[in-house]
Amino acid sequence: MAALPDEIWREILQIGIQKSKLNYKDLCFISISSKRLNKLSNESTLWSSLLTLDYPQTLHQTQSTTPFLKNIYKSKFEREKQQKLASHRRAILRIESQIHIHQAKIKEFELQLIEENEKLRVTINELKNLERVRSSSIALNNVWQPEIVRGMQKKVVEQCGVSFASRVSTVEMEIRVCKQQIQVLDKSYRDEKQRLDSAKKELRVMKYHPLRDFRSLPEGSLVDESIKIQRQRKKLKKVS
Repeated sequence: MAALPDEIWREILQIGIQKSKLNYKDLCFISISSKRLNKLSNESTLWSSLLTLDYPQTLHQTQSTTPFLKNIYKSKFEREKQQKLASHRRAILRIESQIHIHQAKIKEFELQLIEENEKLRVTINELKNLERVRSSSIALNNVWQPEIVRGMQKKVVEQCGVSFASRVSTVEMEIRVCKQQIQVLDKSYRDEKQRLDSAKKELRVMKYHPLRDFRSLPEGSLVDESIKIQRQRKKLKKVS
């Protein structure tokens, strides 16, 4: 390394940036390897090339000879990182809102299923009671009864506005409608449950990050890259 002049190292770094082999992170890591490379990696020509590749519009607004191109790149990078994190938080909030909506719909479907099942149970019991009454009526007609009992039965039948057969048909129709409604609600419940599971899975994927926990990241807080570099530099000094 010491045998190579600075011009060769400048050319190596410049070619690495132009060929997209070196990015800003690589340049920051190179800067902490030695004092000589620290000086070379902070030269404006290298950061001008990085700005040309990553933020071409920013470079047009500044002079290429300014000695603060590295700071311009850093501020642009931090601003873009904040925008990405804000966009990420908005996406997470949107998915969490969708999860709450899915959960509310699932609870609503559960209540409707409970109501329809209860309605079906009551209607089936009513049909069973009608069947018992019809069976008892047929049995009683085949058995001798006093005239007064037959007269009371006839009076009860005449007071009924709906015929027995019509009522049985109506109850059977209500049972069929209840069963169809339960099938529809059950399908809607399962579909909503599947959408909820998909949303939860998407949320877990979005929240997962091998180096950052977005759940514990407060609003507007960012880890400065220069602080990381300083820490790594201190570690290297301690080792050496």
